Amino acid sequence: MRAGEHYLPPVSFGLGGVPHGNEFEVITDEDAYETLHAAWSAGVRYYDVAPWYGLGLAERRFGNYLHNKNRDEYILSTKVGKLLKASQHNSGKSYFPFSPSPNDVVFDYTADGVRRSVEDSLQRLGISHIDVAFVHDISPDNELLPTPWQQQFDIALHGAFQALGRMKEEGVIKGWGIGVNTPEPMLRVLREAGPDVCLLASQYSLIEHANALRTIFPVARERNVKSVIGSSLNAGFISGSSRHNYGRNSWNIPRQYIEKREKLRAVAAEFGVDLRTAALRFSTAPDVVAALVVGARSAEQIVADVTSMQTTIPPDFWSELKRQKLIEQDAPTPN
Repeated sequence: MRAGEHYLPPVSFGLGGVPHGNEFEVITDEDAYETLHAAWSAGVRYYDVAPWYGLGLAERRFGNYLHNKNRDEYILSTKVGKLLKASQHNSGKSYFPFSPSPNDVVFDYTADGVRRSVEDSLQRLGISHIDVAFVHDISPDNELLPTPWQQQFDIALHGAFQALGRMKEEGVIKGWGIGVNTPEPMLRVLREAGPDVCLLASQYSLIEHANALRTIFPVARERNVKSVIGSSLNAGFISGSSRHNYGRNSWNIPRQYIEKREKLRAVAAEFGVDLRTAALRFSTAPDVVAALVVGARSAEQIVADVTSMQTTIPPDFWSELKRQKLIEQDAPTPN
């Protein structure tokens, strides 16, 4: 890669690690490794994880499986900005009730903190380098930040972002960006820094996509920065989950989202389309999307997701969604 060139994941689909941190339920080690094996066997070669997922649990599980694979055969992204501190009297259960992690979390977006975060992840994962490091949850929806997100972003602007640029030059990582659930920090990093690729989570799905389409994507095109799309199913909501996105109040789903899901289901039934498949394919359509990462808690789920990525959706289905104003008129749809 030439100096100044943006790094992009060379594959378009990946397995996300949220379920493997026991975010929503207990996933055993055996089930986690079975899912990872099914993903690998199905040809998945991109894996996205974070220290935050189960406070180290997901990284350890991914590492235990992947460190036996040829490192040149897969892409891995993880997150930085949250350091884990082991403590006998930790508060891990308050964040992840289903995770057995012994850790507390410390937010640190300084240059030294982010370098420490990368080094810690390399050890938990048991690998030699990270492909993409996303600065995690430096965002107004993160209620755990010690000071307002703008102050933390300023710390990252002069600390984390510059340190990641140096680590890219050193070959410790290949690229960097931010991974957030809201548009404000995404717009700031695009305008004020030089990320390679960003993780756009919970912002571009069949349920919600207008804001990203109108505000983030035009700036991303100007800066020639693409995104990895996360949570295209809104944490399973589109495929039938009783939660919407993440956090302590994910069960409190706005009525308009439930009503929209019912309308989407009706159109999908009319055209014989699997709504989950349509949601995955929809999120890959914009020209500024580099890849899609999808969480899966079982082997069956990841195999179904891989199959969905190869499934053709009738063009009339998308036309009907636009006719009923269930998706934006200028939203790109798959060919």
